Amino acid sequence: MFPTFAVMKTDSKVAIFPGSFDPLTLGHLDIVQRALPLFDEIIVAVGVNNQKKYLFSLEHRLDMLEAVFSTMPQVRVDHFKGLTVNYCKDQGADYLLRGIRSSGDFDYEKTISQLNHVIGDDLETVFLITRPEYSFISSTIVREIIKGGGDVTSFVPPALHSMLQI
Repeated sequence: MFPTFAVMKTDSKVAIFPGSFDPLTLGHLDIVQRALPLFDEIIVAVGVNNQKKYLFSLEHRLDMLEAVFSTMPQVRVDHFKGLTVNYCKDQGADYLLRGIRSSGDFDYEKTISQLNHVIGDDLETVFLITRPEYSFISSTIVREIIKGGGDVTSFVPPALHSMLQI
């Protein structure tokens, strides 16, 4: 005999997809697009760390995110300072969305997920494995190509092509 579980309809499912998005890549976009059926709302949130040096200003990164996600009504763009778990609480989000490119990413994200679950009042992390065609793309690599004057159009959404001039 199997136990039965009552399924209760809760409030909307809100996920936070945090990152620096300096800049957003095709890999990031793919994770959000694939997660859309899972959540009522996804907040793509730029985490602000004053200790970190960014290539693009916060305002420019937010503008780039707005340009990419403006046609997706389930996606909202925002930014935050401090702990991601506190931001999730402020937004009423019960889920974090994370992309995994490699086993190294998984090991790091697993540890952070477990900590967030404890200090974030049962905050759940949903991992999506990056599609193979995007697994080698990172914001760090894209920044280096931009700094070197290279062409990054194969690595970023088309809406960003004209916005990545430095």
